[in-house]
Amino acid sequence: MRRPNILVVMVDQFNGTLYPDGPAGFLRTPHLAALGARSRRFTTCYTASPLCAPGRASFMAGQLPRRTRVYDNAAEFASDIPTFAHMLRRAGYATCLSGKMHFVGPDQLHGFEERLTTDIYPADFGWTPDYTRPGERIDWWYHNLGSVTGAGVAEITNQMEYDDEVAYHAERKLYDFARGYDDRPWCLTVSFTHPHDPYVARRRFFDLYDGIAQLDPPTPEIPETEQDPHSLRLMRACKQDDYDIRPEMVRRARQAYFANISYLDDKLGGLMDVLTRTRM
Repeated sequence: MRRPNILVVMVDQFNGTLYPDGPAGFLRTPHLAALGARSRRFTTCYTASPLCAPGRASFMAGQLPRRTRVYDNAAEFASDIPTFAHMLRRAGYATCLSGKMHFVGPDQLHGFEERLTTDIYPADFGWTPDYTRPGERIDWWYHNLGSVTGAGVAEITNQMEYDDEVAYHAERKLYDFARGYDDRPWCLTVSFTHPHDPYVARRRFFDLYDGIAQLDPPTPEIPETEQDPHSLRLMRACKQDDYDIRPEMVRRARQAYFANISYLDDKLGGLMDVLTRTRM
């Protein structure tokens, strides 16, 4: 009996509250909705870390950050840690990665036989924070409220270029698998960077959300004097005092974020279409 093929699709910063039991009703995500309707959903599952590299290392290894020793986005993921890709290769699977996995260090495979794209983020130690100066930020890192003031429409960004390439190579690889030159079962991991900020989307997806009620935040702004210490620290990290954030900016950022979820849905639809047409 032939063992099943495995397609793993990852996205980045998809707010779980927008997917309580399938995608929220206002989201234009027909492919996600169709997949959710025939899937088992883990609605109380949490990431091992709310940070990119540690969370992905834990996903790969099935271990918490205290075991992987990946605590931030500049921590090396050691090659001596087994991953699910290693296990599948030992079990006779062809393993392939298209897209982001934020591996820091010289090993950029971690069990995958083939990697179809580079990563979108650096593989070196350039993002190492100085833990003796906890209030200092890496100056060129863009997690600040400039993502809100600069939100809107563009036909191309570095992130769109990247995810377009990820989807293209993943679909091409699926066709390669379908040709049957390699008779092993396969595991293809396709990892996108959207809907991660910056909040910039293509017009055809942005316009899907014109005027919807969900553009207004469900919770009104909390005065700074009523914020808890951790929230105040996050506000300082995002350089809130450097920006004059107006309600229309927030609505535009939310519209672009929703639009980028629809952009991802379109990419998922392309992958599922190839699987259907190749009878895989």
